[in-house]
Amino acid sequence: MTAAAFGFSCMNALIRAGSLELAPAQIVFFRNVFALAFMLPWLVRVGRAGLTTQRLGMHALRSVIGLTAMTCWFYSVSLLPLAQAVSLNYTVPLFATVGAALVLGETVRARRWTATVLGFLGVLVIVRPGVQEFSAAMALPILAAMFMATAALLIKSLSNTENPNAMVFYMNLLLTPLSLIPAAFVWVWPSWEVLGLMALVGGLATISHLLLTRAYAKADASAVIPFHYMQLPFVALIAFVAFGEVPALWTLLGAAVIAGAAIYITHREARVAKAARQEVAG
Repeated sequence: MTAAAFGFSCMNALIRAGSLELAPAQIVFFRNVFALAFMLPWLVRVGRAGLTTQRLGMHALRSVIGLTAMTCWFYSVSLLPLAQAVSLNYTVPLFATVGAALVLGETVRARRWTATVLGFLGVLVIVRPGVQEFSAAMALPILAAMFMATAALLIKSLSNTENPNAMVFYMNLLLTPLSLIPAAFVWVWPSWEVLGLMALVGGLATISHLLLTRAYAKADASAVIPFHYMQLPFVALIAFVAFGEVPALWTLLGAAVIAGAAIYITHREARVAKAARQEVAG
C-alpha cells in the first residue's frame, strides 16, 4: 500500500507536468491507452479464459463512472496545489460510507456517522469558506471523490465474482475508447518528451492499482488503509522539489482531520464485520 501511495503520488506529479502541454482530457486518454498496453502481457499469459465474466454491464458502468472521476481528478491536479487536491480527495471513504448507507442499505451507526461528519468538517478547514474564495477548481477533487466512492462500491460488488487483474484490464479496455471522445475535442499532438511522460503515467497507474489490489488481498483493509494516506507526505515532497509548492498549514490540518476520520471509519467497519462473522459462526 505504501508503494501504491508513492506510485500514485509520482503519477499526479507527471499529470501536472503533462498539463503544461496537453489538456487534462487528453491526458486521461493517454493514461488509459498506456495502462491498457501495460496489461497486455498479462492477457497473453492468461488468454481469453482470464476475461470470462457474466457482468460486462457492471464493468461498463464502473468504467463510465471511473472516467468521470478520472476527468475531474486530472483537471483538479492541473489547477490546484497538489497537496490541496490530494487532501480534498481523501473524502472518498466518507462518500463511500454515505453511499453504503443510502444505496446499499448497509447499517451505519452513530460512531461512523459522527466520524463522517467530522471528516467533512476537515474539508471546511481546507477550503475555509468566507475566509478565502471557494473556486470551481476546489470542487473538482471533491466531485472526483464522490465518483471514486461510487466506483469503489461497484468494485466491492464485482470483487465477489471477478478476478482482480481482470477488473483492472476491463477498466482500461473500456476506458480507452470512452476517453477518446472528450480528448478528440481538445486534441493536440504531444511532443516526444510529453508522450514519454504519458507512458510513465499509464505504467504507474497500472502498477499502483495492482499493488493496491494486492494489498487488500494480503491484509484486512483496516490494516493497510492508514498507509494509503502516505500519499500526502509523498506528494508534498514531490511538489516541493518539482514545482516549488509548499502546502498551506490549513491544508495539512484539514487533511489530518479527514484522514483520521477515514481511518476510524475503516477500523469501525472491520470491527463490525468481525463481530458479525463471530455471531454467525457462534
